[in-house]
Amino acid sequence: MNYFDLKQIGTVTMVLFAVIDIIGSIPLIIDLRTKVGHIQSGKASIVAGTIMMVFLFVGESILHVIGIDVSSFAIAGSFIIFFLSLELILGIRLYRDDMPATASIMPLAFPLIAGAGTLTTILSMRAEYDVQNIIVGIALNMIFVYAVLKASARIERFLGPSGIAVIRKVFGVILLSIAIKLFKTNLGL
Repeated sequence: MNYFDLKQIGTVTMVLFAVIDIIGSIPLIIDLRTKVGHIQSGKASIVAGTIMMVFLFVGESILHVIGIDVSSFAIAGSFIIFFLSLELILGIRLYRDDMPATASIMPLAFPLIAGAGTLTTILSMRAEYDVQNIIVGIALNMIFVYAVLKASARIERFLGPSGIAVIRKVFGVILLSIAIKLFKTNLGL
């Protein structure tokens, strides 16, 4: 029987926090708010959390239908996490996405919060962590995402550009380490 493991919950929460990078997305969130007006923080958080939960449970089944095992997907996910970490550390953008005219669900809940990197990470973590601990990690992150969305203007004023840059770099290094660990674990090294 599986139990809640505080170490796993902490690790999952930190990994998802780094991948979602809601702090690093504050400039984009502020830009969205400027373009479309009010951002529905609650709706965006609930939709993003739902997408993550559905992918946690159905993602593996989808992989089996197309003939891919979780370890192979986890290795592929480690590459995505690797490139996300490079974006954070080097301050470059490897993936660009067009912005739609509204920010209700698109692009805030998906792909900004629950994007390809987040979904890949969730499925990759499924190979290493217990499901109940991943669920708690997702829920904790959605609470934090909601709080950040609500307070994005105040957070930006408090941290300033250099504070946000430092946070992005620190989480980039954490993500890089996680990518290497995922790769090694699922390759059997």
